[in-house]
Amino acid sequence: MAPSLKPSPPIPPVNDDEVLRPPRPRKELRQGFSTGTAAAAAAQGALYALLGRSCPAQVEVDLPGGGRLAVPILSHGRTGGRGEAMVVKDAGDDPDVTNGARIGARVGYLEVPGTRDDLRLAGGDGVGRVTRPGLPVAVGEPAINPVPRKMIRQALARLWEAIGPQTPLRLTVEIFVPRGEELARHTLNPRLGILGGISILGTTGLVKPFSHQAYRATIAMGLKVAREAGCRAIGVSTGGKSEEHLKALQPDLPEVALVQMGDYVRFALKVAGGMGFSQISAAAFFGKALKIAQGFGHTHASRGLADLRALGRLTQELTGDAALAQTVAGANTARQALEILTGAGAGQVVARVGEQMLAALRDYAGAGPRLHAVVLDFDGAPRWRGESREAAV
Repeated sequence: MAPSLKPSPPIPPVNDDEVLRPPRPRKELRQGFSTGTAAAAAAQGALYALLGRSCPAQVEVDLPGGGRLAVPILSHGRTGGRGEAMVVKDAGDDPDVTNGARIGARVGYLEVPGTRDDLRLAGGDGVGRVTRPGLPVAVGEPAINPVPRKMIRQALARLWEAIGPQTPLRLTVEIFVPRGEELARHTLNPRLGILGGISILGTTGLVKPFSHQAYRATIAMGLKVAREAGCRAIGVSTGGKSEEHLKALQPDLPEVALVQMGDYVRFALKVAGGMGFSQISAAAFFGKALKIAQGFGHTHASRGLADLRALGRLTQELTGDAALAQTVAGANTARQALEILTGAGAGQVVARVGEQMLAALRDYAGAGPRLHAVVLDFDGAPRWRGESREAAV
């Protein structure tokens, strides 16, 4: 018998059929902003205080996707020779554990001699510190993700250019979160080895809430629009980034044929399979692909994490390398597991994950469409591509 990933514990099924009914009228959900946006705004408020300038009631933060967002400042002032400010995180109507949390920043002058711009970023109380590899920031660093780091730097540089002295921007920035360590207990941070507080996150700067019903209805509507536009082949992805990479790999797919299914893999494939498309292409980063391969029809973290011990067993069966299998099983994240497998040249393990992902997609889509799947690494490079032309027996 071919080696396989043993399925994770059963996951409560999503009632997919309910979504095919017209959704009930609902109020439009209010979007909020990320902890990264809050930190960037707080850093601006702190810089106003450091420079002895009057801080406005709200500051504008540049968003990664373009445009600016006005963010209210809760408090600001000088303390211990540094400027300090705080912002209240507003997640809108999204049920986020950090909603209402205070995100603070302290900004001071960098005393180390130098003639070029330099910004030293630190995590204060309530901001977690990374203790295990496999995350977007290195071990030992504060858990402030790359996009928020860039947002903080841009926010300070823009304000420095507008009101600062005509000298290079040389600052220290400390982000802190009162009660952050307590809040982190309600997140996956401790399990991931992020200790001491929450993570400062966000890729768009915004928090766009969706109810389950609304998101599934959005998927169904996107698929219907593609069908009505005459598309015979469509592409589904687990998010915006994977969609970008799918477009690059299959430039023949028009924009209207691309649908972001998010975590709703079972639902999206089931609906698409029933709409008569001749081909469905699916793209997922390795972590999501692994969860799909392990039987997660809904891939949100609230439904559980990918089983890396099962991945370790698969590695042992396919490679015979017990040490490699143990290292994979002990990885902190799917990202790290993929890095380990790639470094060891164990592409056959990634391929088996892809094959089982494809088999799961077949189960969801039914016997009709030809399926194509791609597993991406965390830089967006395809690590496996495959097709299923016939229904699984």
